[in-house]
Amino acid sequence: MKCIIKAESRGRMRIHAAVMNMSLREADILEYYLRSVNGVSKVRVFDRTCDAIIDYTGSRTDVIRALAAFCFTDEKAVALVPEHTSREMSRHYENRLIGMIARRYARRWFLPHDLRLLYSMWSAAGYIKEGLHALLRMRKLNVSVLDATAITVSMLRNDHDTASSIMFLLGVGELLEEWVRKKSVGDLAGMMSLNVDKVWLCAEDGDVLVPVSEVRAGDTIVVRTGNLIPLDGKVSGGEAMVNQSAMTGESMPVRKVEGSYVYSGTVVEEGECCILVDKATGSGRYDRIVKMIEESEKLKSATEAKASNLADKLVPYSLAGTVLSYALTRNPQTALAFLMVDYSCALKLTMPLAVMSAMKECSRYNITVKGGKFLEAISEADTIVFDKTGTLTHAQPTVAKVIPFGGNDEKEMLRLAACLEEHYPHSIANAVVAAAKERDLHHEERHTSVEYVVAHGITSMIDGQKASIGSYHFIFEDEKVEVKEEDQEVFDRLPDEYSLLYLAIDGTLAAVLCIEDPLRQNAGDVIKKLRKAGFRNIVMMTGDNEKAAAYVARQAGVDHFVAEVLPEDKARFVKEQRAAGHKVIMIGDGVNDSPALSEADVGIAVNSGAAIAREIADITIEADDLEVLLLLKTIADALMERIHRDYRIIIGFNSILIALGVMGTITPQTSALLHNISTIAISMYNMTEVLGRKSDLEDYTNEES
Repeated sequence: MKCIIKAESRGRMRIHAAVMNMSLREADILEYYLRSVNGVSKVRVFDRTCDAIIDYTGSRTDVIRALAAFCFTDEKAVALVPEHTSREMSRHYENRLIGMIARRYARRWFLPHDLRLLYSMWSAAGYIKEGLHALLRMRKLNVSVLDATAITVSMLRNDHDTASSIMFLLGVGELLEEWVRKKSVGDLAGMMSLNVDKVWLCAEDGDVLVPVSEVRAGDTIVVRTGNLIPLDGKVSGGEAMVNQSAMTGESMPVRKVEGSYVYSGTVVEEGECCILVDKATGSGRYDRIVKMIEESEKLKSATEAKASNLADKLVPYSLAGTVLSYALTRNPQTALAFLMVDYSCALKLTMPLAVMSAMKECSRYNITVKGGKFLEAISEADTIVFDKTGTLTHAQPTVAKVIPFGGNDEKEMLRLAACLEEHYPHSIANAVVAAAKERDLHHEERHTSVEYVVAHGITSMIDGQKASIGSYHFIFEDEKVEVKEEDQEVFDRLPDEYSLLYLAIDGTLAAVLCIEDPLRQNAGDVIKKLRKAGFRNIVMMTGDNEKAAAYVARQAGVDHFVAEVLPEDKARFVKEQRAAGHKVIMIGDGVNDSPALSEADVGIAVNSGAAIAREIADITIEADDLEVLLLLKTIADALMERIHRDYRIIIGFNSILIALGVMGTITPQTSALLHNISTIAISMYNMTEVLGRKSDLEDYTNEES
């Protein structure tokens, strides 16, 4: 692309693209392309002027080369643009705002007085109708009643200019509030929709794991227990129980058989099904996230709900103040002072925006939060329960050794274990698959159907023999597997320091996989900092054996641990803690953690774990760094502090406006203007991040240390 450097300073340049005009789409392509250039920190593209401002920390030469190589039709550049951006929406609201202002002054300058009067009466009718609906039909005294009363009083006094000004300011305020809110939702949804899911695609040479973006309509995918259904389609084989609560609200899973229709975003709780894809990936994920955010706004924190309810309760006092002011002063201007200012719209707009901004900030660190009340619960929680594997221990445990039994070949046993484990997303399963890959052991599908028993293991039929892999309890107590007499001595000397995964064929122990599950490097420090941050009770729960659990618990420094537990045991423990008056956070990554996640005040799932855990959880996090929990706690605390501060500012400032209006210091129009300006100002502030920069986390953790 040809361009001209119009201005330049150290680390910044303003360029002008040598094109006749630039569409909104082209502006997005240029912006996201430049963002992808190494060393570029910030980009703003102005489509109207065909200009762009580029901030960079890297090489100026690299930026120049990138500009020279750019083309609007380059497929790679086009692919960088997300499905939804805020540019088109912002232009829509900019045009509406400009049009609203232009029409107002056109009416004032060019319309005769009588026509302006008729227009004011027609506009006032809408506000009055809305106020009467709230008063008579809904039996509520809300902001609509205040607005309708103010406009009616002005019209009855033949003060049409005041009525017109009030309606104009209300219209501008509503437009700006809608714009701010939709931008917040759009930005948050855009960040949350960037994650790329993978799916098992049925191919001629077996199932292949591919990005969901590569799946097309007419392809067949297979989804198994604990996994998310990523695309809409019809079941072409198999049978599954599908959790559709996120879409339909049904509390119980729904049975899906051949011919049944399944929807993206739902989760297979049990079973396995092949799905003939009806719709390729498109707007579904983004739209689902927008719906989730809109639903999450209903999950208000107790503080938000309290402020919102108080705002509604103040409306009758505003009306009473209006009547009292007029009765005492007989001055309509004084009475209007009470009507021009309300607390409700400011409280109801700014606080949800603060929550959405905190959710957006969390998304920047790969933390997905499904509602404001969960951030408040994080701020108030005193008990945190960790699952061991994949959370306190490393996200990618490794296979330290494979001990074969019964004369089996070590490599063949690892190959078989990987063939069984690859279908179920869990850190230990991933470790087995990775070990086979490192040893270049190809594990093509040899089994028929695979059955996953939650928190226990997997069974299948291979070459006419039943194969099982899982925990000691599952293999020896449930499956009644035996150890050959000649292998008993080796079995008795199995190392204690590892987590053990048992593989059996046809009722006989075939191999034991020793899983090295090292503690995360910073786990101990994070536990200490979490304790200083306010968590009084830190617990580790695991289905692993007692010795392995005790070793990890000592290293991590948790208050206590519970080993060899089943999913229902974890859920029962969380329930008991809540019954004792504790506010509990549960962190897990597997299907077996799902009951406890749903039982906790806040369920936090690791996003590399099972889809059903992510679906049930209230918050999902990256597993790579446990310090993200400290960041989450810091954001939650900062959000609650911001909400309380907003509440004080809104009540105080608007009370001052009412007092100034009653004293006659300012006119009703000025009161309305200042009220709207303050609301928008606080809203814009609340759209900023509560921490603003990652170094704030470093400051926090250093202070805690």
